[in-house]
Amino acid sequence: MGEERLPHVVPFRGVDGRPRRMVLRLDERSHIPPYEQLRAQLSVMIGAGYLEPGTRIPTVRDLAELLALAPGTVARAYRELERDGLIEGRGRRGTFVVDEPPGSEPVDERRRRLEAAAETYALAVRQLGVQPDAALDAVRAAFAKLLDGEHR
Repeated sequence: MGEERLPHVVPFRGVDGRPRRMVLRLDERSHIPPYEQLRAQLSVMIGAGYLEPGTRIPTVRDLAELLALAPGTVARAYRELERDGLIEGRGRRGTFVVDEPPGSEPVDERRRRLEAAAETYALAVRQLGVQPDAALDAVRAAFAKLLDGEHR
């Protein structure tokens, strides 16, 4: 049988329009069919929030080409994800992660957690005596560093 093909780096755009990458690992030697390996990995990325609600995922044809799979294999993985309520086809506009995937953290809960994290950060910055503009610059720099790490 074929060799293990690790990893595949698949470019996509986040909901903010910025280029992102996902890493998919397929093992031809596995007893798990390739469509299921793909479905499982995308499902985890959606559930963990890496593929955020509203993210447009690659077309069947594009992903099949990038992964060197038959389009029918990718289409089956997408059908399973759609059946599970994780993605939805929107005709010519493409296929997207649903607004609130089952098993993901609800949008309201994420918003509450974000607000709590922001309040904690603001308090720490105030205690350091740092001005808000400098604190925001530091956050932007931290995000830039994080995003740069994703592109390597």
